[in-house]
Amino acid sequence: MPDRGIDPAFEKGSAYVDGTIVPIEEAKVPLLDWGFLRSDACQETISVWDGSFFRLSDHLDRFHRSIQRLRMDTAPVERADVLRVAHELVAACGFRDAYVQIIMTRGRPPIGSRDLRLCSNRFQAFCMPYMWVADPKKQETGMALHISRRVRVPAQSVDPLVKHYHWLDFEMGLLEAYENGADTVVLSDLNGNITEGPGFNVFAVIDGSLRTPSSGMLDGMTRRTVMELCSELNVAVVEENISFERFLKASEIFLTTTAGGIIPVSSVNGTTVGSGGVGEQTRRIHHSYWHKRSNGWYGEPVVYTHKASSVRKSH
Repeated sequence: MPDRGIDPAFEKGSAYVDGTIVPIEEAKVPLLDWGFLRSDACQETISVWDGSFFRLSDHLDRFHRSIQRLRMDTAPVERADVLRVAHELVAACGFRDAYVQIIMTRGRPPIGSRDLRLCSNRFQAFCMPYMWVADPKKQETGMALHISRRVRVPAQSVDPLVKHYHWLDFEMGLLEAYENGADTVVLSDLNGNITEGPGFNVFAVIDGSLRTPSSGMLDGMTRRTVMELCSELNVAVVEENISFERFLKASEIFLTTTAGGIIPVSSVNGTTVGSGGVGEQTRRIHHSYWHKRSNGWYGEPVVYTHKASSVRKSH
């Protein structure tokens, strides 16, 4: 819940649209924006925990990388302006633990034209209470994972290093997972290797070594963080192609995501992983991740005292 003294209109979150910060439920995307019509957009999702952004600078670097790879105009998203908006969005709500998403859409060309070079790119963002792929209670037992043979959008078609909204393959895979009694899904590539899931990367202990896919997925920020933690913990990580069959032999599996950090997996396609509990490596990395975050690792405190002049007042 937001801190006392916050406008109740922002109780559920805030959004930055057309230069103004508004209550999240008032935020709208123009019908003709190609971000909506064609999924022509990129985004970054940044977590706030205990009043601090995590790896905010790294997220902004990757956001600008996505913009450039999509050949959009960086002018609407000067770094200092994005930083200001991110802080103002959280301050408007007063959240201590939050989920902030910054977005660039293609915009729209003049009516009657399909020339994307004529589009005016649009920057917008929103803030809501912190989201979990699996809440702490679920993390104690682990998630049920479904590995789908559905192919993730191949890199030859859409650059996986762009954090984009091409999620229909994930959505259909999720429905398949639910029908099979699982909590979430991971898709495969054209060669049958494991890639990623909706909003998370995957790690697995196979033949005694910690392994993670090397291609076909976004270089997730929490994935990067886990690689750094493993270096500190003297845990070797192998980046390689992991086939469906090898993945099923894992003794431990966990997911990495901004929405929850390190998430244990207890079963895959109905088969128990290891002993069915949280594995030793998973628990160790999970503990290190949250311990270091609690001590301010990669943190940037939210400026709650700074109120935006662009906030729309409620009536």
